[in-house]
Amino acid sequence: MKNLVILISGRGSNMEAVVRACAQEAWPARVAAVIANRPDAAGLDFAASHGIATAVVDHRQFPDRAAFDAALAQTVDGFEPHLVVLAGFMRVLTNGFVDHYSGRMINIHPSLLPSFPGLKTHQQALDAGCRVHGATVHFVTPTLDHGPIVAQAAVPVRETDDAAALAARVLQTEHVIYPRAVRWFVEGRLSLDGERVRLAPAEPQWLFFDDSQAAGEGA
Repeated sequence: MKNLVILISGRGSNMEAVVRACAQEAWPARVAAVIANRPDAAGLDFAASHGIATAVVDHRQFPDRAAFDAALAQTVDGFEPHLVVLAGFMRVLTNGFVDHYSGRMINIHPSLLPSFPGLKTHQQALDAGCRVHGATVHFVTPTLDHGPIVAQAAVPVRETDDAAALAARVLQTEHVIYPRAVRWFVEGRLSLDGERVRLAPAEPQWLFFDDSQAAGEGA
């Protein structure tokens, strides 16, 4: 049984998706804790209501990122995680923290990486005239929004889209691919081959959601 620790800053809708999938699909894992860097993070209430341990490490109580990350790592390690799941955790992590969880920390980013790292990804995609946009699950490395890609999902960009509309459709795909990627990890099916992630046995590692919201898959 593998322990998952999920880090959030707000509602944590991807955290909710992982928690529900873990319970409903009977993974060989449990969500050991949900940890937030803000005491008012709404996702803490969801986790507590599902019997999951919660903790807060408030970044505002520390003089710098290194001190915060050291306290955060101490809290995370108290739950003996096999995998750390970033779910809307809005803090830039130090290299030391990332290295400590190398190969066992994943993130979901709302763009088709390596395009549009950072913030305001949906507006960036619109400004660039993209015809498709999406989300990426990746292993976390010291470079922000970079790392071996586990899974991706794409949606078409509509002529009528603004950033909010596009974000809402991309979020729907996140709730599909993030639990799937976490399940692959806990089942021991992921391996790193340089910068590539191998999945065994193989299955599609990408989804395309068409205009009717039906999901198509490909290898």
